[in-house]
Amino acid sequence: MSDTELHPHESQPEVPTHTAGDRHPSAKEYVRIALILMGLTAIEVWLSYSSLPHGLLIAMLFVAALIKFALVVLWFMHLKFDDRRYARFFLMGLAGAFTLYLIVLISFRVFAR
Repeated sequence: MSDTELHPHESQPEVPTHTAGDRHPSAKEYVRIALILMGLTAIEVWLSYSSLPHGLLIAMLFVAALIKFALVVLWFMHLKFDDRRYARFFLMGLAGAFTLYLIVLISFRVFAR
């Protein structure tokens, strides 16, 4: 007797299927994202040497960091091409990190300067 006949109530594991929407980026797209990340890093360096008010500077650097985080997670960690449940876990972590970072900045009175 085969294993299936011995345990008819157990189902076979599903084999993942790929659809047209599951395509992964090409090397050209990875290079393009890397160039965008380099540009954002250059903007962050420029901002750090600018004479912007301290609160505005922190806010702009934080926004740039969030954009870079999203690009890295979506493209280089392939989250854009995976199940949406994984995205929820990253968003919960991002929300937690944002909240903690904001609490630390407020407790050190960064925005009051």
